[in-house]
Amino acid sequence: MGSLADEPNTLYFGELRFSERAKANIKEVLKRNYVIAAGPEVEAYQREWGHIFGYKHNVALSSGTSADIVACKTLFDVHPKARRSLNLADNEIIVPALSFVASGQSILEAGFKPVFVDVERETLTINPRKIEEAITDKTRGIMAVHLMGKPCEMDTIMDIANRHDLYVIEDACEAHGATYKGKFIGKWGHMAAFSSYIAHLICSVEGGMLSTDDGRIAEVAASIRNHGRKHGSMYFDHERLGGNYKMHDLEAAVGRAAIENFWETFNVRKQNIYWMMEATKDLQGVAHMNIEGPNEVICPHAYTITLKDPAQYDIAQLYTFMNNNPVLNIKAKRNFGAMPTQHRAFEFMGHKVGEFPEAEYVGTYGIHFGLHQYTTPEQLEKASEVLHKFFAENKK
Repeated sequence: MGSLADEPNTLYFGELRFSERAKANIKEVLKRNYVIAAGPEVEAYQREWGHIFGYKHNVALSSGTSADIVACKTLFDVHPKARRSLNLADNEIIVPALSFVASGQSILEAGFKPVFVDVERETLTINPRKIEEAITDKTRGIMAVHLMGKPCEMDTIMDIANRHDLYVIEDACEAHGATYKGKFIGKWGHMAAFSSYIAHLICSVEGGMLSTDDGRIAEVAASIRNHGRKHGSMYFDHERLGGNYKMHDLEAAVGRAAIENFWETFNVRKQNIYWMMEATKDLQGVAHMNIEGPNEVICPHAYTITLKDPAQYDIAQLYTFMNNNPVLNIKAKRNFGAMPTQHRAFEFMGHKVGEFPEAEYVGTYGIHFGLHQYTTPEQLEKASEVLHKFFAENKK
């Protein structure tokens, strides 16, 4: 069976290619004939991750979703007013309505009620001016999601959180290496959740990381990662509710190789994003696409397209045109959708379409695709050609 590299006429969202360093790391793990969770490779992976971005404490986990869940669960130990209850409404976490489903799902799974707030159409990130009106006496935290690698307005969010004694969880699963006002994303809030899935800049096949500068949060997170066991205890001594969220040494072995080449990967993907931004400048009248503000460095996670006037173009037609094009088969995806109103999984919460107009608009009229580090110059040219051809020939 061939690899994705053998399909030059298809642009996938991401590709997994094992470097020689990754293969060597895996061989070392196999030589030990002892693959354990939170083993020596995981310990090294956590240290090396922290060195890249300057995070003091790093807890490797099984996925970005696990990182979100563990981050939320830590609030029961560190937030003075958070108390476990069979009633989710007793503890709330504010989250943007538009995100990958894991953001809202993790809050529920951790035992909190997600309180959804609308986003800004141009940035796809939470509208900070709507956060304060959503705060109640049951609010324990804010989950700021840096969607598509675009930093949230973190100084404003932190000001709100500080005034209301709230913890801030940065969902940075798509934002490795991004900065806002000169500070790495993940260094603004109390903790940050990352993913190392194939589509992301650091890949460990599957995996996640919870990073924090707070030693107490790190200690609690490490316990939650292993069913809430008391740290360092050989006994079944469970101090809190946790789960099996551990990363194992084989995944960490792959992740360590990705860390070694992180900035090379970042720069290549950034060049691809910049190239596409320049190539599609003439299409900005018909669609919102990636933007990078003067106070930020976006993470080159994906390229987004949100139609400005659905009366002129059909998003379903664009999706089909991109995913089945003889010039280049671009594996595009929907821009997630509004969790509370456009996904049946959250129907039980009782929200109605129209409550989150910006998130719903982006979820209805937006798509995105990957420009990963293995994207070739020819594929970039063809992707631009496909987009230009659609908008030139498919106006209603």
